[in-house]
Amino acid sequence: MFPEELKYSKEHEWVKLEGNVATIGISSYAQEELGDVVFVELPKAGQEYKANDEIGVVESVKTVSTLYCPVSGKVTAINDELSTQSALINQDPYGKGWIAKVEMSNPAEVESLLSAKDYQSQLAG
Repeated sequence: MFPEELKYSKEHEWVKLEGNVATIGISSYAQEELGDVVFVELPKAGQEYKANDEIGVVESVKTVSTLYCPVSGKVTAINDELSTQSALINQDPYGKGWIAKVEMSNPAEVESLLSAKDYQSQLAG
């Protein structure tokens, strides 16, 4: 349910590390809680964010939820497919439903994120 190789934020974003680049999305738990995603407001490519800054919005049939950047850095890519196929977040939250790629300015921030096991414990608590 929660891939072990990823890191997780308390706000339900996941982070996949590839060198100094963090791919960001929302967890399967978050997309289940939201229900059917109908719109995603993506961050702007080239924009710099600090950890925990608001970077976008996910709108579902149930609610609107803010997206947060789990690490500081510059957005180098966004998942444009979500503009027309927002349901990818529901169908494949850890694959085709990714949201943005961020070149990290402070890779040490990853240490403050949760492991899959710790994230599951947070959800259970």
